[in-house]
Amino acid sequence: MIPVMEFRQFSEQQPAFRVLKPWWDVFTDYLSVIMLMIGVFGCTLQVMQDKIICLPQRISSPSENTSEVELKSLLNLQANISAVPREMTGLKTDLDLQQYSFINQMCYEKALHWYAKYFPYLVLIHTLVFMVCSNFWFKFPGSSSKIEHFISMLVKCFDSPWTTRALSEVSGENPEEKDSKKTCTARSNITVSPGEGSLEKTQSLRSIPEKIVVEKPSASVLDKKEGEQAKALFEKVKKFRLHVEEGDILYLMYVRQTVFKVFKFLLIIAYNSSLVNKVRNRVRCEVEIQDMTGYKEFECNHTMAHLFSKLSYCYLCLVAVYGLTSLYTSYWLFYRSLKEYSFEYVRQETGINDIPDVKNDFAFMLHMIDQYDPLYSKRFAVFLSEVSENKLKQLNLNHNWTAEKLRQRLQTNTNNRLELQLFMLPGLPDTVFELTELQSLKLEIINNVTIPASISQLEDLQELSLYQCSLKLHTTATSFLKENLKVLRVKFDDNRELPNWMYSLRNLEELYLTGSLSPDASKNIVLESLRDLKCLKTLSLKSNLTKIPQSIVDVSSHLQRLYLHNDGTKLVMLNNLKKMTNLTELELVRCDLERIPHAIFSLTSLQELDLKENNIRSIEEIISFQHLRKLICLKLWYNSIMYIPEHIKKLGSLERLYFSYNKIEILPSHLFLCNKLRYLDLSNNDIRFIPPEIGVLQSLQYFSVTCNKIENLPDELFFCKKLKTLKLGKNSLSILSPKISYLALLTHLDLKGNHFELLPQELGYCRALKRSGLIVEETLFETLPSDVRDQMKAE
Repeated sequence: MIPVMEFRQFSEQQPAFRVLKPWWDVFTDYLSVIMLMIGVFGCTLQVMQDKIICLPQRISSPSENTSEVELKSLLNLQANISAVPREMTGLKTDLDLQQYSFINQMCYEKALHWYAKYFPYLVLIHTLVFMVCSNFWFKFPGSSSKIEHFISMLVKCFDSPWTTRALSEVSGENPEEKDSKKTCTARSNITVSPGEGSLEKTQSLRSIPEKIVVEKPSASVLDKKEGEQAKALFEKVKKFRLHVEEGDILYLMYVRQTVFKVFKFLLIIAYNSSLVNKVRNRVRCEVEIQDMTGYKEFECNHTMAHLFSKLSYCYLCLVAVYGLTSLYTSYWLFYRSLKEYSFEYVRQETGINDIPDVKNDFAFMLHMIDQYDPLYSKRFAVFLSEVSENKLKQLNLNHNWTAEKLRQRLQTNTNNRLELQLFMLPGLPDTVFELTELQSLKLEIINNVTIPASISQLEDLQELSLYQCSLKLHTTATSFLKENLKVLRVKFDDNRELPNWMYSLRNLEELYLTGSLSPDASKNIVLESLRDLKCLKTLSLKSNLTKIPQSIVDVSSHLQRLYLHNDGTKLVMLNNLKKMTNLTELELVRCDLERIPHAIFSLTSLQELDLKENNIRSIEEIISFQHLRKLICLKLWYNSIMYIPEHIKKLGSLERLYFSYNKIEILPSHLFLCNKLRYLDLSNNDIRFIPPEIGVLQSLQYFSVTCNKIENLPDELFFCKKLKTLKLGKNSLSILSPKISYLALLTHLDLKGNHFELLPQELGYCRALKRSGLIVEETLFETLPSDVRDQMKAE
């Protein structure tokens, strides 16, 4: 016997592939096995048993045409018959065993119909073709790779603990549970084992109180390994979906093999039906072998004809059932939309509303899986949901960033607030809201951030910084921030990223916006809601505006500080500034200004003005600053100013003046009539001479002329006895006056980059000056007496 297992390689496939075999493929596989057994059984009979048995046909009387040899043989036969005793029966043929065997072989080849001879082999071949065709799409390289990846992910998704947790949680959040609590108090002691949570149906889950579903062991925190595996699965499913949805090779391969099976079924039915009656028991055989046997005509019996006839009819019935099943498969393929798959029923059953519908080969495989078990699609859909993925990321995030770890990252910021900075995290850890002492939260480059209601636990939170973060707020969180948030900083790439909820922060005092807005302020609808911020005192815009938006003017009645950093875009139409009479600080940085705007002279409450990095060349208008009697700080640094007009003396209230990084060559003596100056920065210019009138500045504490061309210092400089910082580096000085000893309060002295040969020992009288505050070459420091050096090195 030939065992059926010898043919297993024709249909062998991975056991996991069974999920892609619908009932009709399974059914036809069993039919193929039966047909294969018929073929193998028939072939075995052909090999093991005699195929045909033949006897010579007896001739009753010689005819006229009978040859002499035939007549002689006939006479011999009759003589033999008459010589046989009467008790013996049968006819004597006078043939031996080899002759009979020869006759059987000749008649089998010449007289027996080909269908009767090769029927078992046809059954075997057709069946093997059916079996190969049924599984061809599992073996074809273009489709098998996709199927293998899909099955691998499907099994992992089905068995993943995260799938069980996600389905359990959404079931636990079902609104119907709230109603069931009232009638389920008697079930308060019910517990659910970990293995049961993922397999229960939604209806049974709804009958359990919400508290119990949340607290069941299956919803416990996943360990790190399980969380990482689930995270990797989400990425694989995303990439696989993008790849598979591009084509429909799986669908086409399955359609082609189904059409081929239908065509082959019709072919088999057609020729088998017409030839099955050719399988007969009695076969008349006429072969020209009388010179070897003495006979020409034989009567033969096909020993397996009766059995083969029954097997052929049975085979035809099986093929007919096989073909009808294939026809049904064709109907299913062509009359159903298999290139689109909707998870609508899964969304309704699980409550996960963001599961996307899929198409092409991805949809086709899901349709095939539904024929096996719809539960696979339901559990697989969890890994197509962004909400589910975000929950997993949140779970892993909370596991990696514990409250203790976050507490170690707390620092005090420039506003003297206790701040937590989080950079490039996949989300916001819930453990952040356990830091009740937190005052400032800074989030940088974090996407899909959702502020939950638990933020209300941070009672001391006053400052929030969002740098390129997409943020959503829970309703309770919005109410909390409305009442508590004082400072908001937002950095964005597109004005559509600006959070709409920031306009409802009624107690917001400081707002800092950094990002690209439309150059035309009239189109910046996003800024129109600033007028609702009634408590806003500080507004900073780092953008590319061409004029001041009207919404800023609308808050001018309570706005005190305005900072406009324009990134080189020319700012025109500054007349709106006249209405901001309450401004105390104004910064117009990189606004491509060529002169000091006249609108500034109307800001009578102004105390600080910064015009950094513009194209200002002339400041003749500076005389108008005399009307700003509260102005104490003027910053005209990083411009192209050539000279300082004499009427700067009118600015008698100035305490800090910045002229660094300009092109000033001459210092007017009138500058030093601003006798309230405490801070004067003239570094990075072309100044060669310092007027002796500098001695008038008795309040001067900071004086810098670094990076100029000064060759000598006036002795009057050392009469400014309140000086604490003196920067003279990178000039052409060669002598430092011993009168440096007058500066007893000096703590910082920069002399590096000059032509000094030695330092005066009088530096020892500057008791507050230490080695760390003396910026000078080491060789020059060694010229000081040892006791002076020791004094400076001492703490």
